[in-house]
Amino acid sequence: MTLAEPVSQLNPSDCTTKEVSVKSENYPSLRAVTDRVAIQSTNAASSSGLPRRHSSARNDRGRLARVGFTMAEILLSLTIIGVVAAITLPSLTGNINERTWNTQRKALYARMSQAFPLLGSVNGYADAETFITGALSKVLKINNICSGDKLADCGIPEKFITLAGNNFSYSLPFKISELNAKMTSMSHSDASLGLDILYSDTDTEAAAFETANGESILLFYFPKCQSDMGETTLHLVQPKICVNMIYDLNSSKGPNTVGKDVGVMTVLYSTDSMIVSPQPWYRNASTSHTNWYDALAYCKNLDEDYRLPNRDEAAAIFVNNSLFEFGSSWSLWTASSIDSNRAWEQSLGTGNRRVDNKNDVNAIVRCVKR
Repeated sequence: MTLAEPVSQLNPSDCTTKEVSVKSENYPSLRAVTDRVAIQSTNAASSSGLPRRHSSARNDRGRLARVGFTMAEILLSLTIIGVVAAITLPSLTGNINERTWNTQRKALYARMSQAFPLLGSVNGYADAETFITGALSKVLKINNICSGDKLADCGIPEKFITLAGNNFSYSLPFKISELNAKMTSMSHSDASLGLDILYSDTDTEAAAFETANGESILLFYFPKCQSDMGETTLHLVQPKICVNMIYDLNSSKGPNTVGKDVGVMTVLYSTDSMIVSPQPWYRNASTSHTNWYDALAYCKNLDEDYRLPNRDEAAAIFVNNSLFEFGSSWSLWTASSIDSNRAWEQSLGTGNRRVDNKNDVNAIVRCVKR
């Protein structure tokens, strides 16, 4: 048996290399091959009776190339967006502002409700400025106090827009008579009760202050105010008013409108004081008189946030009627009952509070927000 001779090891020097060039035109591109395969597949499917594809890869590329918007289409879309934004944005912004103001109002009311009971007796101070510096500043954080013709230095706006939408009839109420002249002098007679009621008080000058939270407050003070005597018959509410405040939640920035950033707070009774901050509906529920039960039902059905004012809130509405512009010939039903058959009503013309039968059609309806 003859064994094969072993192969000798190759030496790299024994090999020669040769450059080989390939012409690219002899080899189609991958895209061309893809297109050709797609076309051949479509033709094959057609000849074999199979369903033919709706479009080729080349047609798909053509459609993709045509996807987009013309300049006219873009401009039309932007115009539509702008119109929708112009319609919806003010409403959205207004709702946000309303919620913000309502939150601030409740926070301010809470602070005032905590501060005034700490004072004990509210009456006895000389004037509004003395009351702020000598009493209120000890129980409430106050940054600045202004008096006389410097009220604007505390951020009090030059003009208010009333709840009815009119500019206030004067720049700033420096005295209580400029806010409500019936707070300085009033007489009332009731023949049916045999009563003649007289009232007069000093035309006190207002003062203003800024809270640590940025609210501006115009304050009227009544040093002779009285406590609640537990009256059960007609009497004037004027002697029961101790302090009346007009607040602006964001100083003079605007909109300076009652019911929005501007509102009122009134303190009644020199001892066991009651502070109220009514937010009336912008108009009377009805200009015709109604009975108490219908008045109560109307506010309940108006909105879940509204109700009839209690008798102290109605008194505050009387004091600040110039800001609300409700008219002076009305009497308002209140939610405050004296018994099962009678309730209090508040006159906006004279300031008297009287008890009336709930079935009598003697007063109008004005709802307030909770």
